[in-house]
Amino acid sequence: MVKLKDLLNEGVFDKGILKAVFMAGGPGSGKSYVAQELFGIPKKINVSVSGLKSVNSDTEFEHLLKKYGFETVGGGLDIDLWPDDVFQMVAVGDEDSDDLTLRKKAKLLTKKRKEQYMNGRLGMIIDGTGHDFQKIKKEKQQLEKLGYDCYMVFVNTSLEVALKRNSERNRKLPEDLLTKSWKDVQKNLGGFQSLFGSNFVIVDNSKFLKAEDAAKKFGRLTKKYIDKFIKKPIKNKKGKQWVKHNLILKGKN
Repeated sequence: MVKLKDLLNEGVFDKGILKAVFMAGGPGSGKSYVAQELFGIPKKINVSVSGLKSVNSDTEFEHLLKKYGFETVGGGLDIDLWPDDVFQMVAVGDEDSDDLTLRKKAKLLTKKRKEQYMNGRLGMIIDGTGHDFQKIKKEKQQLEKLGYDCYMVFVNTSLEVALKRNSERNRKLPEDLLTKSWKDVQKNLGGFQSLFGSNFVIVDNSKFLKAEDAAKKFGRLTKKYIDKFIKKPIKNKKGKQWVKHNLILKGKN
């Protein structure tokens, strides 16, 4: 098992140093699956073969649901089957309240993990829906101030496919929430293209591919876009300076 302490100790020699890839796409688009295929992320491990670390609050949320026994209560991980009061208490909560729902706790844990990665300038895959454009823009600006080069993979599907995939998941979303989120993400597509410029790619994940066909498709995309971005020398001036200073401190320059 790879320990966080060991990852942070890699520092300037980390394989994916100062590279951040944002994953965007509505619920049911298959972002997590696409990320696994593009970056080679083994199940139950949040480190890709490219050296980037996965940051995903959904993973933390599912872990907490299992930890606190929700697999056997009120519909299990299928939150669409939960009574409204249970759904509100566990997954939503009152925005004006300090009460810590499991969903809020998952986000806090994810935020803490991300901050630790950022402190070491470790490469990251930031998995989110992308329904809040300003949030992504602010996050990108924050990372660039630290020296990161940023990229976005936008995973696109039709609403029909998203709804079908959602119905087959263990942890389903209510259809009205999924539809609203899908539409919000679609509205941001043009904005994301402008924000990331040439460091932006759309991955169509509407088809239900066989394992062999999926491996070929994502293998080609990885070589064409992801590997190329990760292997490029760091462009960000602050990132270059950070590497230079750390090499001096380690006596390597």
